[in-house]
Amino acid sequence: MRTPPRFSDDVEPHHDRLSVPDDASVYVVGDVHGSREALERLLDELALAADDRVVFVGDLVRKGPDSPGVIDLVRGDDRLVSVRGNNEQKIVRGDEDPDWLREGDHDYFASLPVAISFDDALVVHGGVDPERPLAAHTLEELLTMRAPRGDGYDGPFWYDDYEGPHRVFFGHTVHAEPVVREHAVGLDTGCVYGGALTAYDYRGDRFVAVDPETTHEERSESKIVTPA
Repeated sequence: MRTPPRFSDDVEPHHDRLSVPDDASVYVVGDVHGSREALERLLDELALAADDRVVFVGDLVRKGPDSPGVIDLVRGDDRLVSVRGNNEQKIVRGDEDPDWLREGDHDYFASLPVAISFDDALVVHGGVDPERPLAAHTLEELLTMRAPRGDGYDGPFWYDDYEGPHRVFFGHTVHAEPVVREHAVGLDTGCVYGGALTAYDYRGDRFVAVDPETTHEERSESKIVTPA
């Protein structure tokens, strides 16, 4: 087993190390954005056993039709865990106060870790800067990383130059299909925008996806990346 990732003293308290039995499956799931129906269908496809685990890359909520339903699904099953996404962070900071927000939801978002690691994997919402050690990253950077030396969706993207050592699973940047690099896997395939909801089977090395039944929000093609 590789050395677990280590962040700064400010960020490390928001890093959870996940223990998974050797014979259990681990799935990492892309941005759900309030799409409860798609999440229910994906979980049915995964057919989780008692010791299996599902790790979400954050952005469980906002944009889709049923954020409370997604929260309840994830909170109600000990096999499901999530990092915090930038959309949860907007609510934690008070930048957003959606009308669906219930008592306890804010505290739940604030309790979510910003990073989860297991085996050689690191799950964060945005990504990491390939030119700086993890200990030099702020909490906000892990939530929003996209093009540290570029211009947003015009790139170049952080994962194109990232060479490890950890294998980073991330969301945040919408892709037409999953990103697959040696040390990076991108899982936001835009389910709220009419794309699939995608999971990666970490130990089976395969993707599991459910196609959308509804487009909940329109998105410009310039804000959907086609991986090279």
